[in-house]
Amino acid sequence: MSDHLSKGEIGKDAVQSTVEAAASTVGDVAKIITKAVQDVASAVGGFASEVYEIRDASRKAAEEHEDTPADDA
Repeated sequence: MSDHLSKGEIGKDAVQSTVEAAASTVGDVAKIITKAVQDVASAVGGFASEVYEIRDASRKAAEEHEDTPADDA
């Protein structure tokens, strides 16, 4: 019995390896994109929180300023 692979078997193995490599690469890229989207969402959320805190502090400062009597100089 011969241990040689046929041209069909070699071709099938090449196609199978190519598909496996492509699937792995697509999975890696999907992970990268998913992480990037998470990072962007986190950064935007952090920025929105900062804007809210600044707006709230500004509002409180304006209210305190309105409650303070004006200096008569």
